[in-house]
Amino acid sequence: MQHISIKIELLPHHRDLPLPQYMTAKSAGMDVHAAVEKELILLPSKRVMVPTGLVISLPDGYEAQIRPRSGLAFKHGITLVNAPGTIDADYRGEICILLINLGDLPFTIRRGDRIAQMVIHKVCQASWDINESLDKTERGAGGFGHTGQ
Repeated sequence: MQHISIKIELLPHHRDLPLPQYMTAKSAGMDVHAAVEKELILLPSKRVMVPTGLVISLPDGYEAQIRPRSGLAFKHGITLVNAPGTIDADYRGEICILLINLGDLPFTIRRGDRIAQMVIHKVCQASWDINESLDKTERGAGGFGHTGQ
């Protein structure tokens, strides 16, 4: 497994919270904590931007993906509006998490709650090669549901 060093700034409203951390030795995602000052109640079908108190400086060629936590999604219907969210290498603002409540009950977000996962990922940039036609494949233009599943 490859390891990289990432510079991080802790905003004043994060200083007492844990850094994003891997919960197991082979985890792909680090848990990210809510840096809310007071409890937030997220009502069903509503969304909220939750601060983390974190600002990061990724190396060129990397992104941070913000993903839902599966336990919150399964148990409470809490997920991300823009899953996965992308933190670009040149972004220097506070990381905020856009949560939505797809469940039936209000959900309380407390200071320090693990609300999302952050995955560090290599990226490449593409350039377009315009052609008059593309190579044929067995699938062709078959889209949604074309395999019968």
